[in-house]
Amino acid sequence: MTGNNKALSMIGLASRAGAVKSGEFSVEKAVKSGRGKLVLVASDASDNTKKMVMDMCRFYKVPIRIFGTKEELGRWSGKAYRASICILDEGFAKSVINSMEV
Repeated sequence: MTGNNKALSMIGLASRAGAVKSGEFSVEKAVKSGRGKLVLVASDASDNTKKMVMDMCRFYKVPIRIFGTKEELGRWSGKAYRASICILDEGFAKSVINSMEV
């Protein structure tokens, strides 16, 4: 299994465990409340969305990665297209980051 596929399946597991928030408003709320452990932004998200999320994550010191497409993030988090998702569980967040680096 490639790193991307492994990371996507970890996102799927986290989602089924209820440890994922998706969509701009939910991601922003999770990060600002201190619950967000990792934010993923789709590579095909708009430049404006990427900048807004990156600035927010930098300010709140939440790790962020540009990863996958809107379709992939949506499919693996159990939703329609998603430009950003936030993982709420430290263990899942570390697993996703580690599998991306393979």
